[in-house]
Amino acid sequence: MTHAEPAARAAATTLSSQLAGFATGLRLEDVPAGVRSRASYLMLDALGIALASTQWDFSRVTLAGLRELAGEGGDTPVIGYGQNLPMRDAVVMNALLVHGLDYDDTHPSGVIHATTSVLPAVLGLGHRQRATGAELLASYIVGMETATRLGAAAKGGFHQVGFHPTGLIGTFGCTLAAARMLGLSVDHTTDAQGIALSFASGSLEFLQDGAWTKRIHPGWAGAGGITAATLAKNGFIGTRAAYEGRFGLYRSHLGPLADACDLSLATAGLGETWEIERVAVKPVPACHFTHACADAAARLHADWKGAPIRRIVAKVPTGAMKTVCEPIENKRRPANAYEAQFSIPYSVATGLRLGGFTLDALEPRAYEDAQTLAIAALVECEADPTADFPRYFGGEVIVELADGRVLRHAEPVNRGAEGRPISGGDIARKFTDNATRAVSQAHADHILNAVLDIERGNAAELAQLLGTPARLEKNA
Repeated sequence: MTHAEPAARAAATTLSSQLAGFATGLRLEDVPAGVRSRASYLMLDALGIALASTQWDFSRVTLAGLRELAGEGGDTPVIGYGQNLPMRDAVVMNALLVHGLDYDDTHPSGVIHATTSVLPAVLGLGHRQRATGAELLASYIVGMETATRLGAAAKGGFHQVGFHPTGLIGTFGCTLAAARMLGLSVDHTTDAQGIALSFASGSLEFLQDGAWTKRIHPGWAGAGGITAATLAKNGFIGTRAAYEGRFGLYRSHLGPLADACDLSLATAGLGETWEIERVAVKPVPACHFTHACADAAARLHADWKGAPIRRIVAKVPTGAMKTVCEPIENKRRPANAYEAQFSIPYSVATGLRLGGFTLDALEPRAYEDAQTLAIAALVECEADPTADFPRYFGGEVIVELADGRVLRHAEPVNRGAEGRPISGGDIARKFTDNATRAVSQAHADHILNAVLDIERGNAAELAQLLGTPARLEKNA
């Protein structure tokens, strides 16, 4: 049959067709200037993290594997490595760099890291298409606005059944962003989402043993989205009920929890209110669920002064317990950096002992430190049913000292969340701190200026600028 047959396929309005209409119809000039500016700062934040990640073994190992698969081919720059890969492989690699340190932004309602998949996808495809900076920014906004809403519609259900929304939902955001950049019609963009349904994936099993698989999820989403959009462009037919169908995304992945979903959230305010403004930038290089407790413990550092501790209680939102508190034995003794990033006991111990949680806490000498582990062993996690989760990832730390004193501090609204936003200046400073772990101050400044002025630039120049080799002598 041809793409237009049967006619009934095109007659029904589905969530896919509504999102397709938004993706193909968005004009950058209709996006408020403040939203466009915030989007460029989110891009900047992600690229600084990517440069910092070049200093870690997981990035070198991944590049070696992708290089072996690619052979000598490739024309798309890898951030910070001075090497090229085939476009989809470069997207996988660059997304891993953004997400690898778990320092990238999070949308609280969807509990999804949307930038980490969408930005590498549009950067890689934009480099190939020789897209303008304005086209890159518009496609990025399309991916962000759709992925965050699709994640929010699940009401936190994906985490509860073991799926990682960043990889799973990210595939659809990347598909819509790629469709926008490729200039697809509404019809083809609708098909693309149906194709993406068979590509989307991402398991949370890494939480059990600190496996590296989470790092690859957003890049796989980016590559899947580009593939789905390109197939649809060439006439490949996809299901039209990718989301609400009998075996669509929500019912197939959530089972009974699908009844709690609110699919209206996927289009609520689309094109009028901007979820980009609600995306939280991370001030701590760890799972967002740990931030409030890490900060609360850090606030108690000066009052604690090393006094003997009888017990520590960390209060955590009920919906975050599985991710950062269980199993408690593993969380109290992280075996690697990834386990450390998803551990309330380690985050609390680090904040209390050192006054803050930085990238240095991901070094073996930090998460193997006997004094820190002794404090982590005293941490008990309690679910806080009063927490305003997932709007905020709050937390409270109560330290009961051996002399009878009790120290406590609560952070009901985590830093970077709506109501406690991290400013553009803060993001620029974070970018510089991260980027200069790998490149010179002058080169970091060049990237910063190019990203913040992206509407007057182009994707190819930015990709080439980011591909300049970093210093690769650290964390070997």
